[in-house]
Amino acid sequence: MIQAEKNRICLWYDGDAEEAARFYASLFPDSRVGALFYAPTDFPSGKQGDLLTVEFVLMGIPCLGLNGGPGVNHSWAFSFQIATETQAETDRYWHAIIDNGGQASECGWCQDKWGLSWQITPLALTQALADPDPAVARRAFEAMMQMGKIDIARIEAARRG
Repeated sequence: MIQAEKNRICLWYDGDAEEAARFYASLFPDSRVGALFYAPTDFPSGKQGDLLTVEFVLMGIPCLGLNGGPGVNHSWAFSFQIATETQAETDRYWHAIIDNGGQASECGWCQDKWGLSWQITPLALTQALADPDPAVARRAFEAMMQMGKIDIARIEAARRG
């Protein structure tokens, strides 16, 4: 059982919170599924005995998956940003999300099959955008703006000019 946290992220799902939590735990390091809580009585979107919540940790971040029912969608306004060190790591996370019912977007963003947004962000991009030379940062930014999944080699080429 995961200990109660003073603060954790609560993510709304339509009956598949456990599936999402197990997917995330299988994909990311320092992630695990904890306690499952079942409804003690009927509730608006379910019956007594249905899985109500699942505690999980996602890369060290305590989360709670709530099977709250239909009609509430995730938004781009909330996302997990995953820092990657290599192109292989970037590709692995990107394709795991996209190839399992997700959707690609721009500038390293994607959504999983539950509509949760992810930023798969190589450290090389973060470093390039923070370069003290404004021309270098601009070139890296312009290169990023042309990408879906981030290509580290293209970012490094843009950084070099």
